[in-house]
Amino acid sequence: MFISQAFAQAAGAGPAGSMEMLIQFVPFIFVFAIMWFLMIRPQRQRAKQHQEMIKNVRRGDTIVMTGGLIGKISKVVDDSELLLEVGENVRVRVSRSAIADVRAKGEPVKEGE
Repeated sequence: MFISQAFAQAAGAGPAGSMEMLIQFVPFIFVFAIMWFLMIRPQRQRAKQHQEMIKNVRRGDTIVMTGGLIGKISKVVDDSELLLEVGENVRVRVSRSAIADVRAKGEPVKEGE
């Protein structure tokens, strides 16, 4: 008896409604832009530098593998594998993708004189 029905008034779908929705999304766009410049972009640049480093390894380079193995490249088998010398007369066949760091660059291979 004392309760009356209340009807909600729908907001107009005019320019004021679309402007309010745009204002609500501005903080999300701002946060995404900050994440892009502080996290995603530097990570992509590091990955690109790492790929370039792996591509440019050659015989004589001292490298560190992801498992902590340190050795000198004695032979490049193919585009995806290397022969790594970890001790005197101890050679291990490893994958290029497992290289973590190049410690020292070796001398280039000398051509026949």
